[in-house]
Amino acid sequence: MATGSRAASARMIPSSALDTASTALEPGPGSTPACRWRRLLRAVGGNDIDEAASDRILRRLGLTFGIAGMIAAVVELPEIADQSRFAPFGWTVLAFVLAFGLFPVLAVVSVGMSRYVIQSVAGAAAISYVVAMALIPFAYRQPATDATSVWLYRVFALGVLAAALAWRPLVAVGYLIVGGAVAAVANKYVVPDGSALALLGDFARSVGLCALFLWCAVYARAAAARVDRESAIASSRAAAVAGAAARDRERARFAALIHDAVLSTLLDASRTGTDSPVLRKQAERTLAQLDQLRGGETEPDRLNAQGAVGFLRAAVHEVNPGIAFTARRWSGVDDLRLPVDAAGTIAAALTEAVRNSLRHGTVPGRAVQRTVTVTVSAGGIRVVFRDDGAGFDPGTVPADRLGISVSILGRMRQLPGGAAFVESQPGEGTSVTLVWGSDG
Repeated sequence: MATGSRAASARMIPSSALDTASTALEPGPGSTPACRWRRLLRAVGGNDIDEAASDRILRRLGLTFGIAGMIAAVVELPEIADQSRFAPFGWTVLAFVLAFGLFPVLAVVSVGMSRYVIQSVAGAAAISYVVAMALIPFAYRQPATDATSVWLYRVFALGVLAAALAWRPLVAVGYLIVGGAVAAVANKYVVPDGSALALLGDFARSVGLCALFLWCAVYARAAAARVDRESAIASSRAAAVAGAAARDRERARFAALIHDAVLSTLLDASRTGTDSPVLRKQAERTLAQLDQLRGGETEPDRLNAQGAVGFLRAAVHEVNPGIAFTARRWSGVDDLRLPVDAAGTIAAALTEAVRNSLRHGTVPGRAVQRTVTVTVSAGGIRVVFRDDGAGFDPGTVPADRLGISVSILGRMRQLPGGAAFVESQPGEGTSVTLVWGSDG
């Protein structure tokens, strides 16, 4: 991300300094907006809320498949030991490690690691399983006369499930077909009955059975993706409806004030003149009502934590649906009440940060990881966008580049209770922090 102005450097504060400042300021009566958003910076931990359904199902499937791989390894140990008579011990150990070694890792990373890590481990497990089967013709010195099938052939479903977790459905189907063919050939090499009909039967059995597992995994992930899309649409519609309702209510209130107070005062003035004490009091009341309306003292419609997170997620994914989005909540605090207008300002600043990263943060030769983390805390919200892209030096940004100084920092400065910070160095990526605190 390389847009902005020299004003951005004045807002650059290290994360450690932010955390120190936040711990020194506790809630209290009469706290200023600056104090409120500093308190929000303490909310660095908490419970996940409103995590995307696709991410939840990915984690659960990854944990399930990882545990299934470990169970299969234990169950197959007697058969593996028996068939090791027909192959060198070292080949057997290598095939065992290639086939099952990454499934415990998959179970572990599925508990708390990112979506990218889970899918990377699953893809490595799927490839490793095919490699193990491809080694069978080189490992077995003679056919296993008393075996009905090679042990790797029986648990080919593990590789298919890992492929379903790692890749798109079409790629996973290709893995199923190629892997099924490799499994059938490996089984033909080990089992004495090596006819073409037996080879075709082995291929049909492995592909047919594993296709059912693949369909279940793909369908579960597709259903979760549909839930995410519908949730994002519903959140966007709810925010739009809330904003429209607030505007309609203000229009109705303004129209009633004009009719009942302003026009009535002007009509009385035209009839009785301006010397009437009653008319002067009426005019004072009308002016006070107009000042109150201009001051915006009426409470606008607000979004709770779930609605605010959904609103921000929809805004980010409208720019780029591939950006990882995580929401956390500080346990034991009241629910968020974020005004719709404030949510729109935060979303606009956040999407500007995302666009800047997509436009200027690209690094040739590797994929740039981009994440958004939303933390809901006592009476406020903190949004952090990070990338590990090219980064930039704020001091060298031309003054006519207003992406950071106006669209992010300036926009958040104009929001009551809001603030923003940008941290970046060349080659070390960029971090944009947006915070907002309510009045109570």
